[in-house]
Amino acid sequence: MKNLVAYITSGYPDKNFSIDLALSLGQNGVDTLELGVPFSDPVADGPAIENANHKALELGFKFKDLLAISKEVAPKVDTLWMGYFNSFYQQNMETLIPHAKELGVNGLIIPDVPHEEALAYKKLFDDNEMANISFVAPTDSEQRIQEIVKDAKKFIYMVAYTGITGAGTAEDLQPFLADIKKYTQTPVYVGFGVNEKTAKEKVKGADGVIVGSAFINILLDDSLSKNQQIDKCSSLAKEIKEKINS
Repeated sequence: MKNLVAYITSGYPDKNFSIDLALSLGQNGVDTLELGVPFSDPVADGPAIENANHKALELGFKFKDLLAISKEVAPKVDTLWMGYFNSFYQQNMETLIPHAKELGVNGLIIPDVPHEEALAYKKLFDDNEMANISFVAPTDSEQRIQEIVKDAKKFIYMVAYTGITGAGTAEDLQPFLADIKKYTQTPVYVGFGVNEKTAKEKVKGADGVIVGSAFINILLDDSLSKNQQIDKCSSLAKEIKEKINS
């Protein structure tokens, strides 16, 4: 069974909506939820997620809202926090990671911390039995891939971006996936450009997919009511989960 990871922007448009959406996604095919932490300069995200980040901050998102959402969601849906390092660093990592674990959060995804710098926090994550998700990209050498994935926990986030020649389709990514799997038994999930149209191709050779913008585009559609947005996201999750396992 191949897994579906869904990203949503915490607190957009409000805290209670995020809780309701997260729980619904968990009931409709989402295996792991990424609760995104709104940030003013989300450099690794596309325009839809960047827009949702800015809107959430304009609406008054505070870090305490992430904690409140996680308290309701994490005991029921496998939950990760996805955010930029400054958001977590400001909360004091030494106290934040144990608190996250208490809430039921199982790991963090921090795209702007290189592998070498992440090693400084390895013991903190290990002591709290939490994952600090590892990233690999088509630009990484085989030697670097081996180094990154050797201690990877939960899953490896494969950044399959089209800016690299030959990485535009799932078929082109097969040699890259093979290089990763030579060195690890940890599942590899493909993230970037995954939606209901591309998921079946993107997941070939991988263990799961990570979907963000496809859900966020629904949340940015002001013509839909909140209930309609939740229903549409849930239907999309169910569709993608079926496609990656068909």
